[in-house]
Amino acid sequence: MDLLVAMGDGGSKRDAAQAIGRSGDEGIDGIMKEDRLGLDVIYLQAKRWERTIDRPEIQQFAGARQGPRARKGVFITTISFSGDAPDYAGRIDTRIILIDGTELARLMIAHGVGVTPVAFYELEPVDSDFFSEE
Repeated sequence: MDLLVAMGDGGSKRDAAQAIGRSGDEGIDGIMKEDRLGLDVIYLQAKRWERTIDRPEIQQFAGARQGPRARKGVFITTISFSGDAPDYAGRIDTRIILIDGTELARLMIAHGVGVTPVAFYELEPVDSDFFSEE
């Protein structure tokens, strides 16, 4: 959830996001405001599994969002999605963004969430005037 807050305009984590992820959550791990006014919300599902996420998990998440009439969702996994899961997510009316482990790592690095820099490199251009003939 920290990553999505860092990427979005919903305000601070306290203002923008709410973790659910408990018994009876109907497959929703969190809710995030899409904007600071809370005009629309995004439902979140996160899975840290050691197996590929298949279409049934995406269908279950899509179904869980029907109760609260959520139109947008983000399904995040640390592994990957099977070939039919992205296809299904792309064909349904409600919008579900799928973020696999590779994309998750890329986004975490890009937004500085959950990572600690260990080295910085300074690049300096060659001063061509230094080598000019006088």
